[in-house]
Amino acid sequence: MAISSVTDDTAARAAEQKKILNRLRRAQGQLTAVIAAVEGGGNCRDVVTQLAAVSSALDKAGFVIVSTAMRDCIANPDNENSMTVPELEKLFLTLA
Repeated sequence: MAISSVTDDTAARAAEQKKILNRLRRAQGQLTAVIAAVEGGGNCRDVVTQLAAVSSALDKAGFVIVSTAMRDCIANPDNENSMTVPELEKLFLTLA
């Protein structure tokens, strides 16, 4: 593998990780708001709407993580962290 492709791969992984972390931090902030609303006797509709946003943010983060693993397995099938197709399917289905 050429040095530039290793550098590109590392940069792409860092960008993906940043996206995942941003989603998780957003979900964390939303969950903090849900907890505060429940503790403060917040409006049911507002609490459920915020909770749905948390759930969606977590789902999206999970799908990005699984899709990244799938791309890695296709690009580097001999990698020690590579998963089989059945393992990837099972991981994907845990998010369903």
